[in-house]
Amino acid sequence: MPHDHSSHSHHHGHSHGHHHGSETGNIAVAFWLNFCFSIIELIGGLMTNSVAILADAMHDLGDSMAIAFAWVAAKISGKAPNQRYSYGYRRWSLLSALVNSLILVVGSLWILIEAVPRLWEPVLPHAPGMMALAVLGVVVNGAAVLKLRLGKTQNEQVLTWHLLEDVFGWVAVLLGSLLIYLTGWAVIDPLLSIGFTLFILLNVWRNLRRTFGLFLQISPDPAMTQELEDKLKALSFVSDVHHLHLWSLDGEKHVLTAHLVLTDAEHQLPDYKLEIRQLLAPYQLQHTTIEFEFASEACRDH
Repeated sequence: MPHDHSSHSHHHGHSHGHHHGSETGNIAVAFWLNFCFSIIELIGGLMTNSVAILADAMHDLGDSMAIAFAWVAAKISGKAPNQRYSYGYRRWSLLSALVNSLILVVGSLWILIEAVPRLWEPVLPHAPGMMALAVLGVVVNGAAVLKLRLGKTQNEQVLTWHLLEDVFGWVAVLLGSLLIYLTGWAVIDPLLSIGFTLFILLNVWRNLRRTFGLFLQISPDPAMTQELEDKLKALSFVSDVHHLHLWSLDGEKHVLTAHLVLTDAEHQLPDYKLEIRQLLAPYQLQHTTIEFEFASEACRDH
């Protein structure tokens, strides 16, 4: 019985377009809140003479760039493949992650160079100014979290966690500035900034490791690679599997290629192909290339 695709595809396209629009709208609001506030923080950090505020400004600026890159990369990576980019543009999001991480490393090192000497020669920051900025920080980042927390996409959820970290960071600055105000212990300021910066660098290191790994085309999930190989080998019409390669376009969308040596079974190739398609369906792979071989022929890639 023929299946009518027209009404289904129109409805799906409309709802997908609407959802994508709300996602980009939410990301845009989060970006402008973060970016404008980062600038206020940088100026405020210099005016209050607080390296803790400057460190958090660096964190917020990093988040702003991550949001901007995610937004641009999402737009670029959605473009269709062509003769030049035969797999499409999804690896652009990896490039944006790399650039963002490197900028954060440079900024963090600058904060450490500023903060570490202050441990020995503490400079008293302007505590009331720090408190005012901290309250503003909790409000602005809290508003961005509320805007994004209902988002369904991976992008929105990751950004929500980023912004939630910022809220906690500002709560720490608020408590620190209150302590400086009550005790006059200037050393709290550089200690806070070093704490923030090391936290940023730890996250950046994780991202850099993952990004470099994906650039080097390591398997995004070795356990999944082994599982796929085992399941393909277990098929009744397959006697061997080799040249199985699993790599990732951007950390989310994966590519699989494999050579299957077929047994001389009665089933026809269309049956084999259907069974393999059903086996691979749960893995949601972006591109799959399966080469069929027979035991009597030599592998072209050996």
